[in-house]
Formats: sequence, C-alpha cells, structure tokens
Amino acid sequence: MAKIPKVLQPILWSQEVGTLDLKKDKIYIIHQVLRYGSLDNIIWLFRTYSKKEIESVFTNNPSPIYTSSSLNFAKKILLGINQKIDETRYLKSFT
Repeated sequence: MAKIPKVLQPILWSQEVGTLDLKKDKIYIIHQVLRYGSLDNIIWLFRTYSKKEIESVFTNNPSPIYTSSSLNFAKKILLGINQKIDETRYLKSFT
C-alpha cells in the first residue's frame, strides 16, 4: 500500500504520518487535505483516492473544520458539488 508523504505531516498533525492508514484514516486524511492542503497536497489526494471516494467522504462524513470560504472552495471548486448541504455540520465553531 502507498505511503503518506512526510510533506503532509504539517496538515495531518494529530498523528505521525507513518502511523496513518490510507483506508482506516481516509476520512481524517481527506478532510484535512481538503481544508488545509496546498495545491500539491490536493493533487496527491486526487491521485491517492478517486474523486467519487473523496466526494463520498465529504458528503457522508462531515467534519466541522472548515471556514465558510474553505468549505465553498472544497465543495464547489475542488469537488464540483452543487447540491445543498447542511453547512453547519462543516463549519468550524468559533465559540
């Protein structure tokens, strides 16, 4: 199985990248890269997981880590999702 590049450690900060599993930890990996990743990181993400798999994780496993602008970028630009989603399940709470 492919390894997660060490260059992703700063955006996958909760665990050592060497201990992450691409299948078991895909929800965490996908959301972190969509939210915090650079263009190169996002390219890696789409080479590692299919667009369908990324969309499925994004829509079926919301993660409240996004700002309004990063959510719109991930949803509309990166994934091309036009359907309505419950944004409150994705937006970071600043309270």
